[in-house]
Amino acid sequence: MKEEKTILQVRDLSFFYESDPEREILSGITFSIFPKSITAVIGLSGCGKSTLCQILCGIIPQCIAGTITGEVRVAELDPRTEPLSQMAVTIGYMMQDPDRQLFASTVEDELAFGPENLMLPPGEIRRRVDEVMDLLEIRHLALKNPGRLSGGQKQLVAAGALLTMEPDILIMDEPVSHVDAQGRKIVLGLMKKLRATGKTLLVVEHDYEQLDFADQWLVIENGRLRDFGAPEEIRKKGGLL
Repeated sequence: MKEEKTILQVRDLSFFYESDPEREILSGITFSIFPKSITAVIGLSGCGKSTLCQILCGIIPQCIAGTITGEVRVAELDPRTEPLSQMAVTIGYMMQDPDRQLFASTVEDELAFGPENLMLPPGEIRRRVDEVMDLLEIRHLALKNPGRLSGGQKQLVAAGALLTMEPDILIMDEPVSHVDAQGRKIVLGLMKKLRATGKTLLVVEHDYEQLDFADQWLVIENGRLRDFGAPEEIRKKGGLL
């Protein structure tokens, strides 16, 4: 039986922001992730979770300056040097606040924006938009203004705008922090649905209780990897913060 390859590898990763070169934000982080899984990235505010995600998708150091040491590979690409246009079709990054990513006048236009910038044929763009609307069950929102939707609906549209780029990996940075109970149910259901369709998810969350269904937890404390493994294993050995 052929052994499945990892889709994401981080080895001995350390990082300093250029604006504060004396303060190490991440130190000696090492882990690997297999495809079609959900990894919960857990830790207190300021521990380095969002910094790690921005390194994985290339925002750091290409847009935010800093010093990275160690090795990072995302689907065999080096996010430090790979063009962001290529990274965007490999790994999607969903910010904490969806309003920072939504700007089109309709949901349909929002979903089409990324593929249009890839200069894809109109028929292919239409296929992707229709497919994502059906997957997320948001076709009834197609002509709505994203800015006027509920918190949970905004999260779905923000995810949809990334999915029309057809990335293999999706990072969701605290996706339930801006939603009510109904929105939380929608977003958590979306995670399970995306895993079932073959996507690999990294979900940043400080409330680990909401992510018991994740395949593994990656626990960060003060910029260091405290633990990494199945949720039940980490619970047993007291690896939580």
